[in-house]
Formats: sequence, C-alpha cells, structure tokens
Amino acid sequence: MEIFLRLGRSKSSVEARSRAKELALSSVIAGAHGVGTIAITPVDYGSLRLTSPGVGEMEKVKRKTTLYVSLTAMFAALYAAGVVALAPISFQVFQVRVADALLPLAILFGWPAVLGFSVGAFVANFFGGLGVVDVLGGSVANFLATYTAWKIGQRKSKTSWLAAVAIEILVVTVIVGSYLSYLFQMPLEIGLLGILLGSFVAVGLLGYALLLVFSRPIITNQLKSYGLTVYRKEA
Repeated sequence: MEIFLRLGRSKSSVEARSRAKELALSSVIAGAHGVGTIAITPVDYGSLRLTSPGVGEMEKVKRKTTLYVSLTAMFAALYAAGVVALAPISFQVFQVRVADALLPLAILFGWPAVLGFSVGAFVANFFGGLGVVDVLGGSVANFLATYTAWKIGQRKSKTSWLAAVAIEILVVTVIVGSYLSYLFQMPLEIGLLGILLGSFVAVGLLGYALLLVFSRPIITNQLKSYGLTVYRKEA
C-alpha cells in the first residue's frame, strides 16, 4: 500500500520538517497497532511517500523461504540416504557413488541443490569410516562441483549443460581422487582413475539422463507452479 502526501512547494523547510516528524510519529503509532512499518521517503520538493508492506507480501516471502529450506533438506536427505544405502560401492577408490547422479540437478535448482548435496555428503561420509578428511573433502567437492555447474549451466549455449556436467566430473575426480589416494596410500593416478570412472557412470550417464528428465517442460512448469525457481535452458 502506498500513500502520497504533497507538502507543497510554498511551505518553508521548517514546516516541511515539522510535517515529516508528525508523519514519522504516526507511522510509529500505526506500527504499534499492527498496521505495519511505514517508511517515509522524499519524492521531490516536499513530496513524501508512505509505504507499508502488505501482510500478504510478507506471508509470500515466508512461504517461499520455508519451501526452499524444505527443498534443501530433502536434497540433503536423498543424497545421504543414497550413499549410506549403497555404502559398499560408495567409499572405495574404485567406486560408483550412485547418489552423485543427483548432482546435475543443481543446474536446475540452484542454491537448494548446491547446499543440500553439500550437507548430504557431509552427513553421509560420517558412515564411511574414512575420517574427517573424507567428511570435509566430500562436502567441499560437492559444493564446488554443483555451484560451478549451476553457473555454467545458465549460459545460453547448446553445450552448456554438457560442459557443466563435465565440470562436475572433473571437480569430484580431482578433489576426491586426490585425498582418497592419500588415505589409501596408493599412487595418485590410481586414485584419480578410480573416481573418474565412477563419476563418469554416476554423474555423466545417470546424472545427465536425470537432468534431461527433470528439465522437461511438463515437470518444470509444475514445479514453478509451487513457487520454485527452476533454471531451465530455453530452446
């Protein structure tokens, strides 16, 4: 709601300031009675604008925040559950971490997926028995991989999604392969090769296919109807 009050160009600056103080006092009283906070902003030569955020607008912001927090938690839970459920093939040097197939979804969902998969890796890697290096290293790898892929995927290019998925594979391979080769006391090339092969299957094949499924207009339009922001590449 906006109310415009014109003080008049003929009034003196003293009168204008006095009137402004009265309006400010009124806004405080209105706020105390639950009307809302009223901001006073000069428009020009003595014009004042009173603005009051509607209750509906505040509720909309609150609902959207709740929705994004819930989506982040869901992504974290899905990732952690996928890793733990398939633990025998999720923690070795030669691994296929099927949960990594979710990582390309960050290209569509942005921050909720980036944060969710990072937290999910942090939680899941506690069950791997490889210690704090794996817990922190895995979550950092997921954060960098998904954030970079999200940004690259927003570029208006036919190959942007392929490039984004390739970057995810590369980031995960370099970070995870490096510290796993250290933890298992084996040559770096072996560690990198093991993670590269597994990431190609999980992220490059399964993940890219999942991305294409979720990017279909029938799905993205439905998600947007719930208030979600979906970064779908336009044809």
